[in-house]
Amino acid sequence: MLTDDFGREVTGVRISLTDRCNFDCVYCHNEGLGDTRGPMDPQDDEMSADDVVRFLEVVEEFGVDSVKFTGGEPMLRQDLEEIIERTPDSMEVSLTTNGTFLPGRAEDLVDAGLERVNVSQDALDPEDFAAVTQSGAYEKVLEGVQAAVDAGLDPVKLNMVVFEHTAGYVPEMVDHVAENDGLQLQLIEYMPELTGRPEWNIDIQRVHDWLAERAVEIEHREMHDRKRYWVGGSEDDESRSALDESDLGMVEIVDPVENPTFCANCHRVRVTHEGYLKGCLNRSDDLRPMGEMTKPEIREAYREVVANRVPYYGEYMVKNDDDEWEINDDYIEDYAEV
Repeated sequence: MLTDDFGREVTGVRISLTDRCNFDCVYCHNEGLGDTRGPMDPQDDEMSADDVVRFLEVVEEFGVDSVKFTGGEPMLRQDLEEIIERTPDSMEVSLTTNGTFLPGRAEDLVDAGLERVNVSQDALDPEDFAAVTQSGAYEKVLEGVQAAVDAGLDPVKLNMVVFEHTAGYVPEMVDHVAENDGLQLQLIEYMPELTGRPEWNIDIQRVHDWLAERAVEIEHREMHDRKRYWVGGSEDDESRSALDESDLGMVEIVDPVENPTFCANCHRVRVTHEGYLKGCLNRSDDLRPMGEMTKPEIREAYREVVANRVPYYGEYMVKNDDDEWEINDDYIEDYAEV
């Protein structure tokens, strides 16, 4: 297993299979790219199934034991089931999707080896959902969530990006997962430096504080030192104290912005749909090609990307005098001298 210069072992990889997506979410920096008519073969700029599997076979040699497939919308890849089926048996396999293609495919994905799924759902109200996603696929997402539960992928994690447009929907989403078996909620901090709309940002600590007041139990995950809040469906203290574990919903917060503790506990590297390695989700200046994706080339690129991981992206991106995000040249120069 490889360890970077800051003592972080790399135990997982996150692989984007496409940048195409049938949604046009307002907070996303890849808004609705490409041909999205439905699942199809990989496009010219996307890694083939053979490329993906070859990469996984190499990183398995280095002790990587988990892979998450993402996009864009990864279910636009018709060969997703094949990729999952060919993933090394030693790896836990998870998927992030908007859920619209899960009906009719969830069982096949489970049969192929999928173990966990995250489904993006930023609101419960159909009109609010449409305003955020620029999509009319609300009912299809609900069907997808249910298909995942029925296929045995519970608990299904609902991903919700928290920013100005969605912050008011958090309480009802928390109640929703507390009241419905098989669901959990993952609140993801909005990253203004990726979208160029810093005015949409909110103070994520306020969400932490609100959940802490409602929580029956609070725990920390090792990955990213994330906090998990176990909550009930009532805000009454006496009612909450009477709840047993089966009555509770789990809410987890992913908050990487200006959070060195998050980065200090990051054990993943990323792969773009084009086959570039990157040491941090929030950087794009450190892309490392893997050549023709032969195993020797993959090994060399993987060693390099782990060796060049930065300790904390919050120092890499800073705000200038106009309150805009830009690269911290001093940080890059200092790091280059290490």
